[in-house]
Formats: sequence, structure tokens, C-alpha cells
Amino acid sequence: MKRLVCVSNRISVPGNGASSGGLAVGLQAAMRHTGGVWFGWSGESSSEPSPEPQSVTRGNIRYATIDLSPAQVDEYYNGYCNGTLWPLFHYFPEMFRNEQRYYDAYQSVNELFAQQVMKLVEPGDAIWVHDYHLIPLGRHLRQHGFTGRVGFFLHTPFPHLQMLRLLPNHAELVRDLCQYDVAGFQTEDDVASFRSCFESDSVDAVRPLTGASVFECNAHVRAYPISVDGPAIAREAEEAINEDAVARMTASLLGRKLIIGVDRLDYSKGLTERFASFEHFLSVFPENQGKVTFLQIAPLSRSDVLAYSDIRQTLEQSAGRINGRFAEADWTPIRYLNRNFSHATTMGFLRAAQVALVTPVRDGMNLVAKEFVAAQDPKDPGVLIISPMAGAARELTGALRVNPYDKGGMALALQSALHMPLPERRQRHRQMLEAIRKNDIHHWYGAFCKDLDSAAPPRETRVSVRVGSRSVPTPGWWRRTMGRLFSSRAS
Repeated sequence: MKRLVCVSNRISVPGNGASSGGLAVGLQAAMRHTGGVWFGWSGESSSEPSPEPQSVTRGNIRYATIDLSPAQVDEYYNGYCNGTLWPLFHYFPEMFRNEQRYYDAYQSVNELFAQQVMKLVEPGDAIWVHDYHLIPLGRHLRQHGFTGRVGFFLHTPFPHLQMLRLLPNHAELVRDLCQYDVAGFQTEDDVASFRSCFESDSVDAVRPLTGASVFECNAHVRAYPISVDGPAIAREAEEAINEDAVARMTASLLGRKLIIGVDRLDYSKGLTERFASFEHFLSVFPENQGKVTFLQIAPLSRSDVLAYSDIRQTLEQSAGRINGRFAEADWTPIRYLNRNFSHATTMGFLRAAQVALVTPVRDGMNLVAKEFVAAQDPKDPGVLIISPMAGAARELTGALRVNPYDKGGMALALQSALHMPLPERRQRHRQMLEAIRKNDIHHWYGAFCKDLDSAAPPRETRVSVRVGSRSVPTPGWWRRTMGRLFSSRAS
């Protein structure tokens, strides 16, 4: 490919106080290597958005942004993205809302993105589209005449058909994912969920949308687990341990052990369950009272969406109740912070902790788990407690696994982690660190870009399903339905 053009809902411009979440970290690493353009929403709203993208160049990356109108922010972003797709993809049907105006705005903004991206691309470019906000973008780009390779990566979980079909137009999303040359997911479970959409009844629903008698999915589909740059995080964490904010935090512990959680404020992160479990832990293992501090960092997100205001109020009340029940004059059990810290400071906090709680009730990957492992001192590492509903749990087998809804199990895991012998901690940490080194952030974007660069032209149709390292014959209806969908090797 000549250049890589990345497109995401929002973009992260270095030095602008932008987010350093998983998507931002991953794309920064990829684009520093390949160079190119990163396009997306500025995060700002304007009653009269500029018709042209605003650009700034840093190093070999050109960052291009547009504003959205207040109505687009409300209906596209808050409405369809965060009120419809987010809860559905995270298995929260009780939070799911579906309105036609939200869907219309979703399609309208994707069309707007396609128009703007076409102003930025050059012959030979490949386009890499990111996340659930922009699933239809590939189709819109093709309709505008883009003939280069277009890939898509979903950073969230992908729901099984039994959940996805709650969305009246779910077949259109499946159709749009099939328009990409490469469609990437976080885990093999997500690939399997996507495969579930090709059961016979769903295929019948999708086929009329294609305008063809037989539906073919031409995407190359594979799991590409996103990861981190382990050595870079280790250096950053070691340097940050002595910076002012981290030093003041560790000094304030007065020798107590630190349990840490770092999550965006979201109902999928299992924070209410985590607080309840910590309260139960202090009750059933009272010898830990006054000897541990739980630091939960939860920056506010989507505060103008009612569900997020509700969870914030619930957590504030829970933290206040727990502190009121257990606190002493010189000890506060929970420190609950609704603010952002720099990436370096956060890595310093992670290095200082003896235990990390990564217990979402549903998550695509959760890079905090990998960052905690990478940030720890290998000579005296802490213990990771992880939910099996986090994608990272499939790789970090040295962590203690716990069901986030199991208060008793969480209390036992905390007690075990806080009293785990050093040899066992070292062995578990070594195992997880090796997994991160084997599949780091460079492997993630390298594998995706390699597959995108070598993607077959859309006209080519393959008819075998590759399982592991061997090809197996497939029945005729499956060949006709799937096309090239699972033609490549499994990850």
C-alpha cells in the first residue's frame, strides 16, 4: 500500500490532551510505522460545521478532523452509537433503544465521513475503518468510487445472532461488514458470533439487500487481538514511579497495599459489582481492614447520556456508604476518582499497585490488563484479577479469573492475590509477560495491514473454509453463502 488512511469516530492528536485509550494507542503505533492520514470527528459540535476537514501534521501523520452539528451528536453519537449499538454489542438489552431517526443520522454521518475521506485519499492508499460507529462506511466509500482496499476492525465485542437480531436492521449491518476486504475482530468468540449471522434464516434476511439471488460475503474475516507495547510501557512506568503525582499517592498509602482499577465510567465495566465485592471482601476478611486501599480511577464518559449519569450516581453513593461503614480517622478504604490522568501517570499508578481489578461484565479486549502486567516490576510483581468476559483473559492465563457477579469469588480472589507468595507471583507474571511480548501492538497492526495489503480483488471468489492449518470441504449452500468469508487461516 502507498499510505494508510485510518478512519475512526474521534481521533487523538498528540499534544492536544486527547485520549490514550486502546484505539488511540493502537493507531498511533500503526501510523508512526506506515505514515499516512488519520481522519475523524474532532469531538466538537458546531451549528455550521466547516465543509472541509481541518488538518495538522505531526511527524509523518496528517490528522484531519471535522465538527458535527448538535443534532448529529445527539442522534448519531448519543443516539445510535451509544444508545443502540453499544448496549446491544455488550449484551445489555435493557439499555437498548431503537429509533428510526437515530439510524437515519447514523447513515447520514457515515455518508458525510465518506465524502470527506474521498477528499483525502490518493491512488494506492488503503483505508482502515475502526469500530462500531462506522460499520457502513465501507459501503459508502465504494458508492463514491473508491476502488482501493478497505479494512474494518471492531474494538468492541460482536454479539451472537440471538442478541443482534433485537436490532430490526441487523441484516444491513451484516451486509455492510461483508463489503470490506478484511473484517477484523478482537477474539475468536467474536468471529464465531459473526459466523452465527449466516444461519439460514439470517441469510434469507440479508440476501434481498444485496440485489442478488445468492448472498456472498467477500470479506476476509479473522481475529486480531489488540495489544500494547510492553517494553515501552515498562520504561514509562519505571520512570513515572518517581513523578510527583505517583510519589504523593504512594506516600499517602503509609505502607498499605494498593488495589487498583482503571476504567472509563461505563456500565459494561462491572464497577457497581466491583464496589459491592470489595465491600464484601472487607466484611468476610476483616483482617484486611486498615491494611489495603482500593483506588478506582473512572474518568467520566458520555455524561449527557442518562445511563451514564445513573451509574455515576450509583457509584458515588456506593463509595460513600462503604467508606462510611469501614473508614477510620487515618484510613479511607476506597478512593474513587472521576478524572483523567496522563498515560505516564497511570502507568506509574499501575506499577505501584499490588493487585489490579479488571472485571468487566463484557469487554472487547481491555488493555488495562495488559498494561498492568507490562508496568509491573518483574522482581516483585503484583497480581492481576480478571473477568473471563474481558477479551484479554484468553491470553493472560496467569491471572486469577473471577466472575464479576460473584461477590464471594471476588473476595476470595482478593484474599489470595494479597497473600500470594513471591515465587508464584513471579511465575504468573512471567507467563503473562511472555504472552504480551509474543503478541504485542506491532504484531496486531502488522498482521492486519499485511492481510489488507494482500487481500484478493473483490471479483475473486474462494470456496474453501480453512480451519487451523487444513482445508475442509464445504457444502454447496455454505460455499454460495460464505464466499471467501473464512478462507484464510485462523489466527
